Amino acid sequence: MSARKDPDEIDLDSPLERAIGGASAKLMAKMDLHTVGDLVRHYPRRYVARGSLTDIAGLEIGEQATLVARIDKVSTRQMRTRRGSLMNVTLVDSKGRTLDCTFFNAHKLKGMIEVGKTMIFSGKVGTYRKGNEVVLQLTHPEFEPLDDGDGIRPFISVYPAKKGVDSWKIARCARGALDVLDDPTDPLPEEIRRAERLPELGRALRRIHVPETEADYHAARARLVWDEAFGVQLALALRREKALERPAAASPHRPGGLLDAFDAVLPFPLTNGQKSVGAEIAEDLAHELPMNRLVQGDVGAGKTIVALRAMLQVVDSGRQAAMLAPTEVLASQHARSLRAMLGPIGRGGELDAAENSTKITLLTGSMTTAEKRQALLDTQSGEAGIVVGTHALIQDTVGFADLGLVVVDEQHRFGVEQRDALRGRGERTPHLLVMTATPIPRTVAMTVYGDLEISALTELPKGRSPIATTVVPAGEKPAWLARVWARVREEVAAGHQVYIVCPRVGGDTATGKKRAADPEDADLIDADDPDIGADSDDGSTRRPPLAVLDVAPGLSEGPLAGLRIGILHGKLPPEEKDAVMRAFERHELDVLVATTVIEVGVDVPNSTGIVILDADRFGLSQLHQLRGRVGRGSAPGVCLLVTDMPAGTTARERLDAIAGTTDGFELARLDLELRREGDVVGTTQSGRRSGLRLLSLVRHEKVIVSARDYAGKLLIEDPGLERHPGLRALVEETVGEDQAEYLAKA
Repeated sequence: MSARKDPDEIDLDSPLERAIGGASAKLMAKMDLHTVGDLVRHYPRRYVARGSLTDIAGLEIGEQATLVARIDKVSTRQMRTRRGSLMNVTLVDSKGRTLDCTFFNAHKLKGMIEVGKTMIFSGKVGTYRKGNEVVLQLTHPEFEPLDDGDGIRPFISVYPAKKGVDSWKIARCARGALDVLDDPTDPLPEEIRRAERLPELGRALRRIHVPETEADYHAARARLVWDEAFGVQLALALRREKALERPAAASPHRPGGLLDAFDAVLPFPLTNGQKSVGAEIAEDLAHELPMNRLVQGDVGAGKTIVALRAMLQVVDSGRQAAMLAPTEVLASQHARSLRAMLGPIGRGGELDAAENSTKITLLTGSMTTAEKRQALLDTQSGEAGIVVGTHALIQDTVGFADLGLVVVDEQHRFGVEQRDALRGRGERTPHLLVMTATPIPRTVAMTVYGDLEISALTELPKGRSPIATTVVPAGEKPAWLARVWARVREEVAAGHQVYIVCPRVGGDTATGKKRAADPEDADLIDADDPDIGADSDDGSTRRPPLAVLDVAPGLSEGPLAGLRIGILHGKLPPEEKDAVMRAFERHELDVLVATTVIEVGVDVPNSTGIVILDADRFGLSQLHQLRGRVGRGSAPGVCLLVTDMPAGTTARERLDAIAGTTDGFELARLDLELRREGDVVGTTQSGRRSGLRLLSLVRHEKVIVSARDYAGKLLIEDPGLERHPGLRALVEETVGEDQAEYLAKA
């Protein structure tokens, strides 16, 4: 990005060893920082004014924390299980809040850690139990005196760090790199920089690391936040451009077709939202401009009906519709549900089919060779008007006669490459309808789904029953767990069924540290946090997440003995998963112990209870999805969130939030506020590492709106950014190299 090409120049692409030496570069490599750009883009997490103390209340369990604190108490004791002594240290902040530290080999620390000293400490935040109280602690943290020998600066920059690579070491390396870095060429057009009153890139990069005043780092952050927002909005604008390059096949409504026949036999009226969103989709489908629409609606809002009506409109025009689901359980459920809703008009090729009916075909990766061959034949020949499947639909071996519409269910489970893989085939672009039951705040919609038009189903169909949600603090009140199992028995005694959800499948030798990855663990939160006991000399860890294969036998032999208990998880063979779900639907099982495989699409109206174990290990939106599995019939539902997390932690705040409301849109807003920066954008778009480090979808709505406006105008003047190579580099840096390459090929 630098204008000069001097071989001695240090620019953002230079290897770190050229700037800070081999030893320091090797240390930074542990943080996955390899170039000067990687390091200077590793921004401080926060700043501590020299002379002030870090607020202990802001620490998160499981994070690698760096804090400035005063030593309030120091005591030592002999370890019981091995030779040596432990030093117990109590740190205090300016508000009197305390944090405990435990150090091994206390004799080595004499004279270094003393009451009254103010020092910098760095370590992973854990907890231990002191009587009935759960207390935060650092176990054997790194530390150093406050005066770090690099001169007295007004602010101490605190960086995201990890064990063995402390914040102050990163700070020294960052300052060393900045000392030799030539100012990079600024990719932002000068007229935009002036209009938005933003500093030049070089100054912003320096002042974000070494601010001289509070105004310095505010101005630096403002510039770097703006770059991130602009990079994302340019990427999305480029996607919108690409999507319009190939026309779609117009599929206008055909009177007297399958859609009209379906509407005529619907056993319930459409909601106003379903009618209005359906009209928007019908209008989109009628034109050659490719539809790119996302329909968001809370759990149970009736999105499947909206999607089915769209698919029927396309089938009426002689084309096919494909429905992409994230799991085989959900794909199979969708296929059965669509067949049931369509009745005779969805039984094409069968004896009891209605005249002019269509065929629904299921295609998944685990089907037998004969089943797959027939499904592929139905799809290729066009006999199947609607094809439902998993990622198997994306394979190059799958051909369609005339694909007119792609429906993607549960968009958050797919990356953009998967979402659009079906659309790149053939001369015409299929229309795209994306559905999600995870309500999306406006800023997320603009930043993550900005290439899509968005429709919202905000009302629920009549007949949905209320769901009472309760947090069960098993860590503080273990006796409450017995009441949970008694409550399960009460639901079963009343003729209903209950789900019990665990974060993990099990069946391995997990210890809470290294273990084989379960595909259904992807959404776990802080699954491996340390939890050092107050009397533990060996650094024992918090227990692993509860697992289906461990919990189910314990329940069947213990508190739920005598009940019919089934097991469901993603590692089961597909035919076994399907058999278990069918047995549960037929009420041949009372209790289903499962992973998040039941999170979406599973619809058993007789299920009235759900117990979510280790609920703190799930995201808020995911908990809302799981809760949506109950209350789908006439009887009220109950959701019990079991957790060991202490009150006052962010994990408990999440659980209290979901217990306080069933409004998915409100929960989406709260979820966004509680998440750490970058979680939403960094994982939703591509699942790969992104360049978003500072952009907050809560605080930066105005910036996102402004960047979107500038991006649209700029691409009108310079389609493809041919005259702005620096901005193309910004797009690559922001959304990731793989994603930028995909944009270029889309």
